[in-house]
Amino acid sequence: MLIIDAHQDIAWNILTFGRDYTRSVKETRRLEAGTEISERIGDCLLGWREYQHGRVAVAFATLFAAPLRKKEPGETLLYTDSDSAYRLYREQVDVYRRLADSHPDKFRLITSTPELDSVIEHWSNPDYDSSGHPVGLILLMEGADAIRSPRELSEWWDLGLRMIGLAWAGTRYCGGTGEPGPLTNEGRQLLKTMADFNFILDLSHMDEPAAYESLERYEGPVMSSHANCAALLRGAETNRHLSDGVIRSLVERGGVIGLMPYNAFLKVGWLRSNGSRRDEVSLDALIAHIDHVCQLAGDSLHAAIGSDFDGGFGLQSIPPELDSIADLQLIGTRLMERGYSQMDAANVLGGNWLRFLRSNLPS
Repeated sequence: MLIIDAHQDIAWNILTFGRDYTRSVKETRRLEAGTEISERIGDCLLGWREYQHGRVAVAFATLFAAPLRKKEPGETLLYTDSDSAYRLYREQVDVYRRLADSHPDKFRLITSTPELDSVIEHWSNPDYDSSGHPVGLILLMEGADAIRSPRELSEWWDLGLRMIGLAWAGTRYCGGTGEPGPLTNEGRQLLKTMADFNFILDLSHMDEPAAYESLERYEGPVMSSHANCAALLRGAETNRHLSDGVIRSLVERGGVIGLMPYNAFLKVGWLRSNGSRRDEVSLDALIAHIDHVCQLAGDSLHAAIGSDFDGGFGLQSIPPELDSIADLQLIGTRLMERGYSQMDAANVLGGNWLRFLRSNLPS
């Protein structure tokens, strides 16, 4: 079964830590042992060899930087205004282009359905197994402050951007994680122009009122690349997770939701810094979130994976059954042990994102 992972902060890691994702996870961990990188975010989870072993064919590759007011210790990719955000996000586009141009056998940028199908065909052809398969990268903007005006959307489209999330923390377009707020007038105008291009709208990190209004207003495709279910996280003092109402609305719109194997989003109160062990959170906790989406939808066509691996956390912050991206196949196994069919498991691992992308990327 092929996997499509809807959230990986690859360029952020390359620019922040100098990570080389043509290496294996084992090699990166060896090089980073004893450094501040491992101490700060944990051991890395992504590597090209592990993509191969896990049959991770496509990843949504983010453009991300944090606003200065959200600075964490050691954080370097920070913006103070839309101009500085624009420069940082453009630099990350260049990172992905260099990665694909320098290693076309390992990474390819995907901007259309023919490019998507070319990557999937490569993974489906056993003649290529000995040499490995290229991982397809689809650009996803996380937090839209880098878009200085809706007029710039044509530029971003030409650069290969196909997915936009208006929020991370709050932006001038809407409220976000830890900074509640509605959709603003600027946000409404941005959505209107995004629809002209058929950008995919990512509701992850959006405050709930902004998400609901976006679902009502936006005429293009909608998804949530990486979020878990608020109903299973009672007592969590955050607006980060998706309510059942938002999940149902996404389902009604044909959206897909990527669920996250991140301990802090699987067990309320889990913190790596308080001495909690990762074995306190079983992979079954993630399966429960996937099952919750499937139960709300009435089928297995809307739940998927959005790992956020290497997104500010590492090995020490994921369920103990997982060691790297290579182990995401275990999700399919656990689903089938729970009574889901092989087709259901294939839908969750990659089939749902593949159908969604084929329906919404340009031809």
